[in-house]
Amino acid sequence: MILDKNYWATRYKENNTKWDIGRISYPIKEYIEQLKDKSLKILIPGSGNSYEAEYLHIQGFKNVFVVDIAKEPLENLKDRTPSFPDENLLQKDFFDLEMKFDLIIEQTFFCALNIDFRQKYAEKMKDLLKPNGKLVGLFFNFELTQSGPPFGGSKQEYMDLFQPYFNILKLENCYNSIAPRSGNELFFIFKKNK
Repeated sequence: MILDKNYWATRYKENNTKWDIGRISYPIKEYIEQLKDKSLKILIPGSGNSYEAEYLHIQGFKNVFVVDIAKEPLENLKDRTPSFPDENLLQKDFFDLEMKFDLIIEQTFFCALNIDFRQKYAEKMKDLLKPNGKLVGLFFNFELTQSGPPFGGSKQEYMDLFQPYFNILKLENCYNSIAPRSGNELFFIFKKNK
């Protein structure tokens, strides 16, 4: 299976987006609500319909960027949030992005990537973050299989993958997942190593 632009565009056109819960997830919402600095430069990679970006924008964060390989989810975000800046909607391959951010929010992007890209993902996240920048979000906590997306993983696999690049501030079972994902999500906060 080739998880390219055409694959994802087709999924959105056919409304085959079972991962999309139709709103911001509780763990991400709770994390955002404790942020005080509205000037943070924030990225949501593989953004999909990006309810996270919509929520950040409504809360007054004006330096929020989303990147997705498919145009359809970016159009969906713009339709829901017309005041979201066009220049912050990036239709491109995440791995081609050349910017720096204070915070990157992970929400169902990592699990949608071909598992061969996991090492490259960890390295790219480090490259995209400013010194002391944070990667925050959710990983699925179920056995890694060859079928997907979504592709799972374990706490130990994530530790092994990210520890060379990040200080693991938090990586624990998520207590406020939506019911269908209860027991299958890990909430994490990783801080970029110097």
